This record gives sequence, C-alpha cells and structure tokens, in this order.
Amino acid sequence: MRIETEKILKIIRGGLIVSCQALPGEPLFGSNIMAKMAIAAWEGGASGIRCNTPSDIEEIRKVVPLPIIGLYKDGENEVYITPTLHHARQVAQAGAHIIAIDGTQRPRPDGKRLKEIIDAIHVEMGKIALADISTFQEGLLAQEAGADMVSTTLSGYTPYSPQQIEPDIDLVAQLSRRLTIPVLAEGRIHTPEEARLALEAGATAVVVGAAITRPQLITARFVEKMKSKQH
Repeated sequence: MRIETEKILKIIRGGLIVSCQALPGEPLFGSNIMAKMAIAAWEGGASGIRCNTPSDIEEIRKVVPLPIIGLYKDGENEVYITPTLHHARQVAQAGAHIIAIDGTQRPRPDGKRLKEIIDAIHVEMGKIALADISTFQEGLLAQEAGADMVSTTLSGYTPYSPQQIEPDIDLVAQLSRRLTIPVLAEGRIHTPEEARLALEAGATAVVVGAAITRPQLITARFVEKMKSKQH
C-alpha cells in the first residue's frame, strides 16, 4: 500500500487531475463519452482522472494510463459521495487506484463511521483512501481516521462551510500547513491562475472538473459575462 501510494504521489504531485463526470440528464452523460473526455485530458497533460460510477471507472481505466480517483455518487442530500461501504467496494472492483469518500462527520446511510470505511478500503480492498472534506476540522479528523489524502471538494457544499464563489484557497493553505498527508485542492477552480494559487498555497495537486469537462456550464459563464457587459 505504501509503495503504491508513493508511486501515485510521484505522478500527481504538482499536477492537474481532471474530473470527468456527467450525471444523468446532462448532455455528455455516458461512460463512452467520459472515456473520450479522459483521453482528451490525458493528451492535454493531466496527471490523473477523477470519475464517478463503476461503469465510468471501468471504461476510463481501459483507455487512460493515469491514476484514477474513483467515487460513486448516490443521493442528492447529506452524504452522497461513495456514501456506504457497499459503494466503496464497487468503486474498488471497477479498478480505481484511489477511492474518494465523503470525509465529513455526517451520518452515513449504512451507519458506519469514517474510520470503518477507511480501514476497509485499506485492509479489504488494498486501495488508497481519499477523504472529501469541507472544513479544517474535518481534515484533521479525516487524517486521524487514517485517510491517505484529503481534498477540499466539499467546501461550500455543506451548510456549515464557507459559502463563496471563489475556490477555498485559505482552507488549502490551512490544511497544508497542519496535515502530514497530501492535500488536494478541489472546488470552484475556474482558471489556470486559481490552480496556480492552490499549488502555491501548498496543494499536492489540483482537481478541476466543470471548468474543463462540462461545456454547458462553460458556455453559461461566457453568456452571463457577456450579458453583464451589455448592461
């Protein structure tokens, strides 16, 4: 496990991890489409891929030789990122190198504690555990629970974390100064300049999704900005 973790860290350190995700109802939904998106990210120089659902993980694993952060979104409220041990097992079986789970202290649908999930990821599945957190305290607790990495994915997406348009660079800096495990910066990173700021704040790597892989949202930002200029 330690050797595998060090190998992956060597690949992703200082790099860009592209989140290739599309939910049902979105224009690019489909594992074959996400696999092509992952190929495009790889050709552009991405050092890793973050993707959702076992089917997407399997398809992307076939065509891209990069570390894969896998997750399984289920539900719309509270804990929905790989919410149960059952979901984590499916992500592992699909071939993800790293399993991303909700790293908050909120109740899980299966009643298990964060440490139980992380222990199972290590012992039963032999995988790396990434805790998606929303606050500094959650980052500390995730490390104590045995997480191999944390990501600021959920900052702004829990009611008790900062609600802001910009990426939470302050959280990245706080976690990087205090934790002994790698910190990934993720969430509302829209420009290369913001990605660079995250690295300068101490992030091991930066995860970008919507700004690269969701063209409907990219288009909407252009349209909104152009409308504001006209007024």
